[in-house]
Amino acid sequence: MSSGDDEQSQALAKPTFTEVQASAVVESVFGLKVSKIQPLPSYDDQNFHVHISKIKDTTDGPIEYVLKISNTEASKNPDLIEVQNHIIMFLKAAGFPTASVCRTKGDNTTSLMSVDSGTEIKSYLVRLLTYLPGKPIAKIPVSSQLLYEIGRLAAKLDKALEKFHHPKLSNLHRENFIWNLKNIPLLEKYVDALGQNRNREIVEQVIQLFKKEVMTKLSHFREYVDGPLFCSFIYMKC
Repeated sequence: MSSGDDEQSQALAKPTFTEVQASAVVESVFGLKVSKIQPLPSYDDQNFHVHISKIKDTTDGPIEYVLKISNTEASKNPDLIEVQNHIIMFLKAAGFPTASVCRTKGDNTTSLMSVDSGTEIKSYLVRLLTYLPGKPIAKIPVSSQLLYEIGRLAAKLDKALEKFHHPKLSNLHRENFIWNLKNIPLLEKYVDALGQNRNREIVEQVIQLFKKEVMTKLSHFREYVDGPLFCSFIYMKC
């Protein structure tokens, strides 16, 4: 299967939970009473912004969470999700502004849910993270200072992760994973989606420069953690 086919299969495997079903997952798996739930943007997983009802006489704690339902392909690799969760916890302990990983009623960080789709039984790994408010970078004006701060944060993240160790860390190394920075050339097959404009010209120039200036020197670089870990779990306060 080609990398393009793999991307398409993951998109087709995206969960389709309703808000009612997602609420039931939060309550049955994590033991929290949902007061409000709404979908969040996602690529091939499914995310929900969850508000919970506070119980009287309980200590102060978070009332907003993110329910993350992994697609069926990723759910077949629980070791990958386990490593991601441990990275989140490691960075949290190191002082990075990350979400916290919540425990299930069975004291696990994930739970495998089986759902009857009508034609087959599909399984999805679900997990719950604390919600971090903020604005997506795409929705604020880009400045040189902002780009500097993003680069500085990425460098600090990279430096901190030099000390991270886990017996299942190799699960992060996915050769044809399109979000892996070294796979930028795989984006060439999607540039038609940009139409004929200046943005497409810039993207094509960047891809060609990457192939010429970076691909030929990849063996000299220290490998970095998967891009989505930076994009999904690090909170840039804007």
